[in-house]
Amino acid sequence: MNTINISATCSIANKFLAELRDCNYQTNRALFRNNIVRIGEIMAYEISKTLNYEPKDIQTPLGICPTLLPTDEIVLATVLRAGLPMHEGMLRIFDHADCAFVSAYREYDDDNHTDVSIHVEYLASPDLTGKTLIIADPMLATGGSIELGYKAFATKGEPRQIHVASIIAAPEGVAHLESVMPKDKTTIWCAAIDERLNEHKYIIPGLGDAGDLCFGTKN
Repeated sequence: MNTINISATCSIANKFLAELRDCNYQTNRALFRNNIVRIGEIMAYEISKTLNYEPKDIQTPLGICPTLLPTDEIVLATVLRAGLPMHEGMLRIFDHADCAFVSAYREYDDDNHTDVSIHVEYLASPDLTGKTLIIADPMLATGGSIELGYKAFATKGEPRQIHVASIIAAPEGVAHLESVMPKDKTTIWCAAIDERLNEHKYIIPGLGDAGDLCFGTKN
């Protein structure tokens, strides 16, 4: 299994990520969502470099132009609700992809908000057999929502390749996915890998609750 940290290299994604973390920037919900869209586009572009390609001749008005075109059948899967802006950005690049959605949310099982469980309530997916599955979830904290999301998607067929795309990850979440996802065909993509999880299972320094910052707080 391969884990790729985009922030380890110089990239405009670092600027967008720094703005997402900035408390002052976060007061503008539209700008916050837009930067998640932008990072989604960047990550989709990086993933596109790993796909399979084959030569094809394209007829232009003046002649024939040989080119290489991707052959993967892509399913772009998203964990609701925080993943929606990231999904939008990736769909701008993979604009012919099929789409899949799963609703996974965290729930605290104790009064101190330290014991967390993940619940899955909704699934919509095409057949995944032999396809390239990209799972977008902006925050990879414990890894539980992506694990359960993948297990739900896997009921719709076995993908050929799996890419997990997150904007910010905790080392604990990366380690968890490395232990539970299919090792021979999974790649984890992160715009940054932060220090740790706190006692409430939030990423430190992170950026807060991405879903709430995108769409408002939940009751």
